[in-house]
Amino acid sequence: MQGNRKATPGVFKVRLASCALLATATLLTGCEGDSVGGSGESTAGTSGCPAVHAKAEAAVRQAEQTDVPWNGPTSGPRKVPGKTVVYVAQTMTNPGVAGVANGVREAARVIGWNVRVIDGGGTPAGIEAAMSEAVTLKPSGIVIGGFDPDSTSRQVSRANVERIPLVGWHALAAPGPSRRPELFTNVTTPVKDVARISAQWIISHSDGHAGVVLITDASIPFARNKSDLIRKDLATCSGVKLLATENIPIPDASSRTRQEISSLLSRLQGRWTHSVAINDLYFADAAPAFRAAGRKGSGPPFNIGAGDGDPSAFQRINSGQYQAATVPEPLSQQGWQIVDEFNRAFSGRPASGYTAPVHIATADNSAGATTWEPPGYQETYRKIWGT
Repeated sequence: MQGNRKATPGVFKVRLASCALLATATLLTGCEGDSVGGSGESTAGTSGCPAVHAKAEAAVRQAEQTDVPWNGPTSGPRKVPGKTVVYVAQTMTNPGVAGVANGVREAARVIGWNVRVIDGGGTPAGIEAAMSEAVTLKPSGIVIGGFDPDSTSRQVSRANVERIPLVGWHALAAPGPSRRPELFTNVTTPVKDVARISAQWIISHSDGHAGVVLITDASIPFARNKSDLIRKDLATCSGVKLLATENIPIPDASSRTRQEISSLLSRLQGRWTHSVAINDLYFADAAPAFRAAGRKGSGPPFNIGAGDGDPSAFQRINSGQYQAATVPEPLSQQGWQIVDEFNRAFSGRPASGYTAPVHIATADNSAGATTWEPPGYQETYRKIWGT
């Protein structure tokens, strides 16, 4: 991370040098008008928002730490045997949703439960049908995997009436139990924390001078809320300008992202220095467009994913291929946590209340890993369950 942070000021030094070469043909202010700050003055070497930048630097340093000890639950009920859990996925093409599903499967094998995954396919009709099927199966518990419970309100009500516990993953913006909709708990890193640290990384990495493209999926309330928060946090630095917000539904990412990125590159050109997306998968689909335009894998633009930190995102980051950072969810740990939360529900105990700390992964601190997980969680859950 520290090694990459100096890259952006260099971009602006090159731009200023180009202005000097063109001075005989063009007014200097005309060239500087393309600067991200838009002030017409050289800002290289000084922060565009000194106080905000200093706060962002400190927050990023904290989030980059990798030696964070397990701070989750260390006690709870012994395993309740013979349970079946249905995981309803928003779409299994979403690496975060799929990663958590794999964690649930892994933990269920340890505790001795059965798991069935039903893929909603990323469409409202598909998700509603998947949720209807899940309730009809009358399982011990249902996971709402990455979609808004209100979009399946009838099925949620049926599950509540039949006393089938519901545990969400990224189902709501906040972690913990919910009364409306009625969820035993929702497992997620607080969306406000993910949004804030993503914006702070851009402010820190750019020394407070950035032109940003934001990519979201407005069809998912959780994602739309995250991108709204990112926008607000970016706006705290006057030297950071939001150049464009692109709404690309996750199921359409593979077919639309390349074309949208190509159009943005043509329109924004050198003003585009950083990108932030609500999910890492967009940068996998954006890479061919960057490559075709002759952009280097190491940036600019410097790209950060505000979730979910799947293995392919780590691979792009570690190899310097069109992604510089991610704010990863500990996907496997959250799958284990979902199983633990169900075990608490089946035992008549309250939810654990645990949320994983926010983290930033870069090539400098990932040590070649392809996931980020809090250390020691598997051993701790095994001990709690008595397995």
